[in-house]
Amino acid sequence: MITVTVLAVLFTFASMTRAAHAPVGLGTADTFAVLGGATVTNTGPTVISGDLGVSPGSAVTGFPPGLVNNGSIHAANAVATQAQSDLTTAYNDAAGRTCPSPSNLTGIDLGTQTLTDGTYCFSSSAQLTGTLTLDGQNNPNAVFIFQIASTLTTASASTVSLINGAQACNVYWQVGSSAVLGTTTTFRGSILALTSISLNTGATIVEGRALARNGAVTLDTNTITRDTCRTAFPAPTAAPTTAPSATPAPVTAVPNTGVAETIDAGGDKLILVGIAAGLVGLFALTLLRRQFVRGA
Repeated sequence: MITVTVLAVLFTFASMTRAAHAPVGLGTADTFAVLGGATVTNTGPTVISGDLGVSPGSAVTGFPPGLVNNGSIHAANAVATQAQSDLTTAYNDAAGRTCPSPSNLTGIDLGTQTLTDGTYCFSSSAQLTGTLTLDGQNNPNAVFIFQIASTLTTASASTVSLINGAQACNVYWQVGSSAVLGTTTTFRGSILALTSISLNTGATIVEGRALARNGAVTLDTNTITRDTCRTAFPAPTAAPTTAPSATPAPVTAVPNTGVAETIDAGGDKLILVGIAAGLVGLFALTLLRRQFVRGA
C-alpha cells in the first residue's frame, strides 16, 4: 500500500512539472507591461506595474495622471530599442508555431470556450464575447498561443479566466494587426501586436502585457500588471494514513474465589472487579452468619 501511494505521488508531481511545448521567450521585453512602437498615450488614472516604453517613437503622454509602479519609463532609449528587437523575435516565434487543423478556430467566438494547452489560430480576426477559460489541467507549465491573422477584439466586460494551474505568463496573443479591449474587459496574457493596442475605459490586463511593434498603445483609465511565472510549486501531499490503535495488553484479575480470569483493560475490568468485590462481601456475610448461628 505504501509503494502504491509513493508511485501515485511521483506520477502526480511529474504531471505537474511537464511542459507540452516551450513558452515564447520575450527577452528583455519581459520586464515591460506596456511597450509601443510609435507612441504611448493615456487618459485618466491608469496604473502600470512594470516598465513602460516606446521605440523607435519617443512620445509618452498622460503620465501623470497615469502612474508607473515597479518599473521605469523608457522613451527611445537603448533599453526600449532592445526590448522592441526582442519583441520582434518573440512575435515571429509565436507566429511560426504549428497550429494543428482541429485548433483552427476561425469564425468561432472565444466566449464560452474552454481550451487546454496548445496553439490556436484564426485566419482572419478573433472575437471574445463573454468568458474564455484556459484550463491548465493541473500543469503549471501549460502554454497557450493564439495566432490571429488580423484583429483581436473583446466585447465589454469580457474575461479571460485561468483554472487548474494555468498561468498568464504562458499565454500569448500574437495579433497580425491591432488589438482592442472593450470597456471593463478583464484580460490575461501578453498581447504581441504588429500594429497597435487600445484599451477602452476600465479595461484591465490583470496579468500580462500590451506590446505593440509598430504603432501606438492607447490607454484610458486602465490597470496593467506585468505577469510573473511561479517557478516553485509545492509537491503533492499524500493522503494522511492513520496508524491502527494499539490493542491494550490483557490484564489478569484473580478474585478471592481463587478463579483467575483474563480480561481486557477498560470497562470490562471495572465490571469484573465489581463482581469480585460483591462475591467477597457475600462470602464475608456467609462467615458471619455461621459464626452467629454457632454462638446461638
